[in-house]
Amino acid sequence: MTKLNLYLVRHGQTYFNIYNKLQGWSNSPLTEKGKENAVHAGEMLKNVHFAAAFCSDTTRAQETIKKILEMNQADSVKKATYSPYFREEFYGVFEGTNMSLAWEMAGLPHGYKSFKDIVTAHSIGTAKDYLHDADPFHQAENNQMYWDRVNKGLALIQNSDLHDGDNVLWVSHGNTLLSLVERFGGGKYDVTKRPANGSLTKLLMDGDKISVTAYNLTKLNE
Repeated sequence: MTKLNLYLVRHGQTYFNIYNKLQGWSNSPLTEKGKENAVHAGEMLKNVHFAAAFCSDTTRAQETIKKILEMNQADSVKKATYSPYFREEFYGVFEGTNMSLAWEMAGLPHGYKSFKDIVTAHSIGTAKDYLHDADPFHQAENNQMYWDRVNKGLALIQNSDLHDGDNVLWVSHGNTLLSLVERFGGGKYDVTKRPANGSLTKLLMDGDKISVTAYNLTKLNE
């Protein structure tokens, strides 16, 4: 089995991040601070050689990964592979809704007032299911729908022409990072705390086995 080192960076800050709005398949531009987040990530990873790079087809992820690769000084791949498999959770009718209000609407029928309350009592997967149920169109992804899609992204990485020990760059999203850490982190990390924009999370992919080796770093060697 090929072992791969996955370097996951959360995209730079966007205007929806400032406004505390759910931002799944919808998109808002990077702020000036968001562009600085991308530069910070690029500086942090400039000496890491990446054999491949992946991100979602949203502009916030694309702009972030372009800056990181542009700044890289380790003869890395020049272009990333964009795919909808790597998108953030789709929030359906709640796209663009205030995050606190959306999770309250999802949680209240079950006795919870916030995303943190739901996750603390159950899981991020349950939060996805609750949001899907609260969407009158039922288009928000539930946990099964979400992982059916994201698993295709993991398979895309696994089936790429890569070699044992290769480093892979993946620019990702806040809820997706939390979901990956919950699934593969062995309960070692606080998944009620969102990763910072431009922060680094590291996974080890050994065939079908994946483990989290670091979460929400702002320095490469923290």
